[in-house]
Amino acid sequence: MSRPFKCRRVGFRPEVNYFKPAGIPLSGLEEINLAVDELEAIRLSDFLGLYQEEAAKKMNVSRQTFGNIINSAHKKVAEALLNAKAIKIEGGTVKMTERHFACYDCKHEWSLPYGSGRPQECLSCKSLNIHRAAQQRGWARGSRGTGLGRGRCGRSI
Repeated sequence: MSRPFKCRRVGFRPEVNYFKPAGIPLSGLEEINLAVDELEAIRLSDFLGLYQEEAAKKMNVSRQTFGNIINSAHKKVAEALLNAKAIKIEGGTVKMTERHFACYDCKHEWSLPYGSGRPQECLSCKSLNIHRAAQQRGWARGSRGTGLGRGRCGRSI
């Protein structure tokens, strides 16, 4: 029997969860599934330039596990680019590390760690007209076509 996946912390939700080569109809493309934790590993390592040890701590996994995640992600992205396949970002056992809020009056945006409660007012103008930022709306409301469901660690996407 295999060991269950350890929950992986993720600090980013993509605004877009599907990429495909231009000019090719979707019906004629194969898909590659890139898990949310694999995208997070690419973000931390390749985009932010963190060393694997530091990135592994942010994701709450060992350095070796992080190395396995990033290798899998690199292989999938390379296969999609070289073989003209679509990339669908979905899946994985993850827990978000922060929530993003926006003030509808002054347009100020900020982040708070999960579990810290909802802010009462805008940090900038003290307005009460605050809401979750647009990039996070809908993710915490159950399964509406996003593959979202509850897992042991908070989210199984």
